[in-house]
Amino acid sequence: MRTKTSPTRLDRVFARLDREPQRPAHIDVPRMSRHRVVLLAGTLAVYVAIVWAVVITSWLVRLDWQVMFFRPYQQWQELHAFVDYYVVLGQRGPTAVMIAAWLGWRSWRQHTLRPLLALGVSLLLLNVTVGAAKYGMGRLGPHYATEVGSNEMWLGGDIFPSGHTANAVVTWGILAYLASTPWARRWLSALSAVTSLGVGMATVYLGTHWLSDVLLGWVAGLLILLALPWFEPLIARAEARILELRDRWFARLRRTAPASAPAGVPVAVTSCPTSAEEEAPACEPVPAGRSARTPVYLAPGPHTTRSERTPVTPAGSRRPHPHATHPDRATRGSGPPARPVTGG
Repeated sequence: MRTKTSPTRLDRVFARLDREPQRPAHIDVPRMSRHRVVLLAGTLAVYVAIVWAVVITSWLVRLDWQVMFFRPYQQWQELHAFVDYYVVLGQRGPTAVMIAAWLGWRSWRQHTLRPLLALGVSLLLLNVTVGAAKYGMGRLGPHYATEVGSNEMWLGGDIFPSGHTANAVVTWGILAYLASTPWARRWLSALSAVTSLGVGMATVYLGTHWLSDVLLGWVAGLLILLALPWFEPLIARAEARILELRDRWFARLRRTAPASAPAGVPVAVTSCPTSAEEEAPACEPVPAGRSARTPVYLAPGPHTTRSERTPVTPAGSRRPHPHATHPDRATRGSGPPARPVTGG
């Protein structure tokens, strides 16, 4: 009696790494639904409220100063080494490389460029929106504050909103945005929220950002993820264009590459004169199976026609001497030799 063995976890991992034969049809592309539009409008309102609270130097600015004077990096010094490494999860370079590697494998496995293009669009939106807000409001950080209780706005800084926090929200949240199942989307959403929250609090711990910078960074990253479905048609057109250019390039390479005949199939070869000055008839195809190379019994090199060859006269005359005798020849006009007569 044979028992059926169940696949192990390693077998399932290798099966997962195999490339799918064609693009899956169950890939769910998020749409700009009414629920998402409401969330986007509410998030935008929170964004404006945070900016306005900092501009008018409200209670939020006073809270920023209280946290800065508390100096968390001095209160919990044993966490400093861990936080220095953890804050790397919000830096754009390392996180973009890790996420791009994962999404690149997904693109290869599912025969689609959408994961990589969605990541590129989200990072472009992040650079434009957050960068413009940073340099537009010009807020100084806690280490460069000039006046106690001031909002430190329009002084040439680039700290508001927090770039580390917004980058953590976008780069880790794009995994949840591109998830193919609701279960994976829920878990990845929770994971990205916890990761970005930890990165934001790490910057506050190190004293590189105000608390309001972190709040605005969270909201700025969430705005990009909520607005990303508006760019799905652009991503689809870009993918179709890139794949079309790829097909054209491969077709051009196939045309320029020499065509090789399959084994066992005879090919008709054209035999043409090698000399440009030779006035020979048009090239004639050589029957299949015969070689167009010069036969072995001919000398190598160009061969001339009979009309172009120089006549060669033999050293002696070919005509026989008139008085020469040939014993094996009979004299012209003489009859055959007489046969002996035998008998009696």
